Amino acid sequence: MKLNELRDNPGAARSKKRVARGPGSGKGKTAGRGIKGQKSRSGVAINAYEGGQMPLYMRLPKRGFNKPNVARYAVINLGILQKFVEAGKIDAGQAVTEETLVASGIVRRRLDGVRLLAKGEVTSAINLTVTGASKAAVEAIEKAGGSVTVTGATAAPAQE
Repeated sequence: MKLNELRDNPGAARSKKRVARGPGSGKGKTAGRGIKGQKSRSGVAINAYEGGQMPLYMRLPKRGFNKPNVARYAVINLGILQKFVEAGKIDAGQAVTEETLVASGIVRRRLDGVRLLAKGEVTSAINLTVTGASKAAVEAIEKAGGSVTVTGATAAPAQE
């Protein structure tokens, strides 16, 4: 095999269709756009327009509802919290608040609060104050010798 014998596989590369290049091309004159009208012009985008007929997206039934005032939480997992403690970005000896978490970079912004979830493992004794926490996350932190103070609406009701 020589360099000048290299060829692409047959049918792998198709040549570009050159429209409006004379009658012999089969796409001459109007270039396959028909005669006159909006769609024969350049710069036309008629997405979802069905010629005055009610468009499909308007004919289909609408379902569901998005609450405008739903609470959105920044989420932290235990494993990532432990990584930040080991890297020295969070001091486990001090009380860790939501402001501390934002300052360390583990959370970009608080949103409506910070919620702690139990993915991963934690070995450091951390005293944490967050808006919400799952039961498993609270148990894991307490098992490691730390404590979790839950403030806000997501606090679990007192057990009697």
